[in-house]
Amino acid sequence: MTALTKLFRTTTFRLSLTYLALFSAAAAVAIFYLYWNTTVMLSRQLNQTIDAELTGLAEQYRAGGLEQLVRTVADRSGTPGNSLYLVADSEGRRVAGNLSAVSQDLWNSLGPVEFVYSRPAPGGTEKRLAFANVFRLPGGYRLIVGRDIDDRREFARMTRQAMLWGLFVMVLFGIGGGYWVSRKLLQRIDAVAETTRTIMQGDLSGRLPVNGSGDELDRLSESLNLMLARIEQLMAGLREVSDNIAHDLKTPLNRLRNRVEAALREPYEETAYREALERTIEEADGLIKTFNALLSIARLEAGAGGENRERLDVSALLLDVAELYEPVAEERGLTLKAETGAPIYINADRQLLGQAIANLIDNAIKYGSPERVRGNGAKPEVTVGTRATNGMAEIIVTDRGPGVPEAERERVLGRFVRLEASRSEPGSGLGLSLVAAVARLHGGSVRLEDNEPGLRVVLALPRNGEALLNGAAAPSPTGAEIRPT
Repeated sequence: MTALTKLFRTTTFRLSLTYLALFSAAAAVAIFYLYWNTTVMLSRQLNQTIDAELTGLAEQYRAGGLEQLVRTVADRSGTPGNSLYLVADSEGRRVAGNLSAVSQDLWNSLGPVEFVYSRPAPGGTEKRLAFANVFRLPGGYRLIVGRDIDDRREFARMTRQAMLWGLFVMVLFGIGGGYWVSRKLLQRIDAVAETTRTIMQGDLSGRLPVNGSGDELDRLSESLNLMLARIEQLMAGLREVSDNIAHDLKTPLNRLRNRVEAALREPYEETAYREALERTIEEADGLIKTFNALLSIARLEAGAGGENRERLDVSALLLDVAELYEPVAEERGLTLKAETGAPIYINADRQLLGQAIANLIDNAIKYGSPERVRGNGAKPEVTVGTRATNGMAEIIVTDRGPGVPEAERERVLGRFVRLEASRSEPGSGLGLSLVAAVARLHGGSVRLEDNEPGLRVVLALPRNGEALLNGAAAPSPTGAEIRPT
């Protein structure tokens, strides 16, 4: 397909031609209507003028006969204008009037008639068109009263010519405009097609061009670019997850296999076998836990989950989870303090929100332990609390550990991201990723801030007022199952 053929087959060019045809038809009808009405009006005025003159001449004829009529015609013929008069005898000789001669056809006519006459002009004579009424008088005389209508004929000719030229120019500009608009649009479409081909070849960094005009194509390109950026981000995350899975799951699987092989190589002993099986089950539980966390994050990022939203008190839920973790904190040599104020109600899934809070407290205990706090002079403690601000309910968890560098705070919310290069600390690097997924599902966000020293995590969720559960206002249940990741 040639470039010109492709251009002519574009929707824009076809629409331009359609609009041009409709507009041309409407313009032609309007011009014809004006021309027709103008012609009718001029014809009516012409007839009325001739009738008025005939009425006056008839009165003169009745008053003074032929002689009075001849004098009147002679007087009126001397007045400059477009009026034409002739009184001729039975032989066709002019008695009075400004018509020098008439044709035989005009002489034999009766009533309204159009005819061509000659009149003096610079350089000779000229032919003109006239309209007149022919009357036969007693004695074979003729009376012709008319008007020169050559100017009207010229007006009609110029009107027709202007209409044709106008339609021609309209069609020319319409086709040219359609060609120009289609070409500009086709260039943008070709640029979009080229970008999509680049993306289909695997280069997800390609973006659709935006020329800054703010038109519908720009808005579409901006939306698609946001989608492409999100796809690129997800694909990068998928590659990172694949690498981390290979690193984080390969080691426990190898340990699992080696432990079973070692147990099989040893002589049978119930105690050794039991110990090997128990440690194998422990490793398997860790792997299952990791896969469950991955599935939960995938479901949350796909928009699933959270169907059981209800009106709940964030402060009460935080106190419940903190109470569960107090023995764990004491065992690690930490102080866990809960600082909550008045009840703060939001619409949320209690199970998911409780799991997110548990992950935050578990991370704070893990990285705020005394051995990690040692050296910065801070007291090993974890503080949890809630506050309401700007239509948001914030859950705040702080520790006094090493914290997270500002450059890494966005990255640690991804899957399998751990700042420990050795990965010696237990965990899969999915805790904060699950918290971020829960926040996005509820229309909220997660912020990581400096606690000077330590880390301050803020989980912000919107306060939506009263919630409906299964079509009716639901009271808040008192318990929740908490599964930290």
